[in-house]
This record gives sequence, C-alpha cells and structure tokens, in this order.
Amino acid sequence: MQLDEAIEDTLAIGNHALRSRLIVGTGKYAGYDVMAEALERSGTDCITVAVRRERLIDAAGNNLLDFIDTSRYTLLPNTAGCYSADDAVRVARLGREILLGLENPGADWVKLEVLADKKTLLPDPVATIEATERLVAEGFHVLCYSTDDPVVARRLKEAGAASVMPAGSPIGSGQGILNPNNIRICLEYLKDGDPDYPVIVDAGVGAASDVTIAMELGVDGVLLNTGIAHAKDPLRMADAMRHAIEAGRLSYLSGRIPKKLYATASSPTEGTITSFPS
Repeated sequence: MQLDEAIEDTLAIGNHALRSRLIVGTGKYAGYDVMAEALERSGTDCITVAVRRERLIDAAGNNLLDFIDTSRYTLLPNTAGCYSADDAVRVARLGREILLGLENPGADWVKLEVLADKKTLLPDPVATIEATERLVAEGFHVLCYSTDDPVVARRLKEAGAASVMPAGSPIGSGQGILNPNNIRICLEYLKDGDPDYPVIVDAGVGAASDVTIAMELGVDGVLLNTGIAHAKDPLRMADAMRHAIEAGRLSYLSGRIPKKLYATASSPTEGTITSFPS
C-alpha cells in the first residue's frame, strides 16, 4: 500500500467516515488563531469540543465557533469535566442540541468521559458503562474514554459503545503509551469476530513518536489535544502529528519483520564471492 492509499484508508465510526485517523481537540491553545492553523496543519477532519469546559467566548470577546469551519470539520462533542453518569448524559444532550443548531453532522455522536476524580482524571468504569447504556438507548453513537483495562473495554463494547478509546497514559501527562501490552489485549478483545470495530487511543500523547507507536500497535486512530496545544511550537507539532499518524498506519499495514534474539545478515549468503582472483 502506498502513502496516498493509506491516507485514503478511511476510519468508520457509527455513521461517520473520517479521512484522517487523527482527531484533535480545541482546548488549551494560546489563542483561537493558533488553534485554527494547528487544526489545518494536523490534517484532521474531526475535532472534539468540551461542551462543559470550553469557553465559547474568550476574554477578548472572540467566539470559538468563528474560528472553526463547521462545514469542513465534523465536530465531536465531549463530556469532559463530568463526574457522574447523570451529568455526562445531560452534557451529551446539550452538545447534541448545539450541533443540531449548527447543522453539523456530529450531532449524533459524543465522546463520553465520566471521570472518577480531579487528581488522576481517570474514568469511573461503572459510571461510564451506565452512561454508555443510557446514551445508546437515546440514539447516540458513543465513543468511550476508558482505561487500558481489557475487561472494562469489552464491557463497554457490550454496552453498545461505537468505539472504545483506551488511554495511552493519563490525560495531559505526555507520557505516551505506557502499557502497549494492555492495548494489544484490548485490540484482541474488541476486534475478536469484529475486525472493523474502531479502537482509538485517547490521552497521554506527547510527541509524534507516541502517535506512531500507537498506530503500529494496530489501533485505528489517535485522539489528542495537549500534545499539540502545549508544544513549544504548536504549528510544527501539528505537522509532525499528521505525518506520524500516516507513517504509523502505513507501517502497521506493511507488517513489521519479527524480532529476533540474534543478528541476521541483510545481504544474501548464496552466490557470494568467497575469494578474489590473484
């Protein structure tokens, strides 16, 4: 598969088909102008907005939505900042109403976060499963932020989640993929008998290499925010993340060579010249 074919390899989630496998957040940027250019450079066609936490109007009176082309990007509302199933369901409904008003196709889905505490920002698995079941019953395509626990991941899929999104590491930590083996098991559990089920790494990405590592594990996409927004040069980092998602996907599809304990000659051993004529 060539690079242009890998780029055209779309990611299907619910009723949505995304050209880019990179989903980017809109928070924590120095300004909306920087955010808008970073989104452009990242190559994403799906951006996530924290309905509860996001300030639609900043201190200078600028409206976030004035810097987002809602005809170009599919918006993914998220429930960041919610600590109960009731709160998350309420915020999801609010996000749907906002996007229906904008006539944006993202009105039918939500990135679900139900957090356990403010220190770790880890998800509450019981409340997340409850909220998933309730939102699915209301017709939402639910993308669930989860830990990398394979058992919880499987329970979320059974609850009707359109995608399970295990964390690479804690939100905003920049630690990358701390437990690749758990991500591999999550993939095994979630894709067993359902190879097209979308699994997306969400949270903890700090550098382009983290994105590539995640994609080479076989996940279907990566969602990030802080890794770009808080980089010293967010615009260059957005470029780097775009290339990383493409390289990681292409590498995974190409199939890596097996790891071996000892060296293997890279040049052929048959038909080689063993002596030179005198």
